[in-house]
Amino acid sequence: MNTVSALRAPDGALGMASAIGSTTTGATASAIELYARATAGHDERVAHAVSLLQQAAAEHEGRIVLANSLGAEDMVITDLIARHRVPIAIGTLQTGQLHDETHALIGRIEQRYGLAVEVYEPVQESVVHFVKANGERAMYESIALRKNCCAIRKLEPLARMLAARDAWVTGMRREQSNNRATVPFAETDDKGRRKYSPLADWSWADVWHYIERHDVPYNPLHDRFYPSIGCAPCTRAIAVGEDFRAGRWWWEDEAAKECGLHVHEATAEPVSGDPA
Repeated sequence: MNTVSALRAPDGALGMASAIGSTTTGATASAIELYARATAGHDERVAHAVSLLQQAAAEHEGRIVLANSLGAEDMVITDLIARHRVPIAIGTLQTGQLHDETHALIGRIEQRYGLAVEVYEPVQESVVHFVKANGERAMYESIALRKNCCAIRKLEPLARMLAARDAWVTGMRREQSNNRATVPFAETDDKGRRKYSPLADWSWADVWHYIERHDVPYNPLHDRFYPSIGCAPCTRAIAVGEDFRAGRWWWEDEAAKECGLHVHEATAEPVSGDPA
């Protein structure tokens, strides 16, 4: 069994990372101040993302959804959809383990953009059975148990979100991790649906430059050194110099750091305007 080292238990991670970050950047630095940078080709990347979203919406009219993780990237895509009136539905997963700050973004999207957000929750009986059988901290005991938890809280609700759709949109970027280094702009997933990642070639600086320029709502946890945010028990702040996704399932080997939403054997295909 791949167990969690007592030396890497989750307790205290936020304090450690925030303390390290505050000594180098200043305790009051926001994510925008830390990360937003204008880079060459930014406007072209924005235009390409909009074009891809418009093309996807036209090809899958009424059958496409943004699977919004409520992270910075998906908030940018939400803004693009609203700003350019792209007819793509917005859905999110309320796993029952989200930070309060994350959950609050659902209402902020609806208030700011006037867009309805479809919320999908896990089957309560499945959650209760899993916790009763394995305990509240099962995700720390083994990769298998952690992935079972992800399957109940994320994969099954996502399947319902996508059930009546033949395409979906994600905020995946190549820069996020080694596992995502070859993310295409469009591919066919393991269920035969088209999967679009319009920010695939964006940098972290691009994401925050866009957020700054357009005053996009974002999770305040990003201001506290959480670049990648998932369920509360499985997410911590990162320290200066750590990898982008170091705060996700940090007790596991790097190769295992996916929940299953984006892991499959798929054939990537280019789409019109794809510069890759």
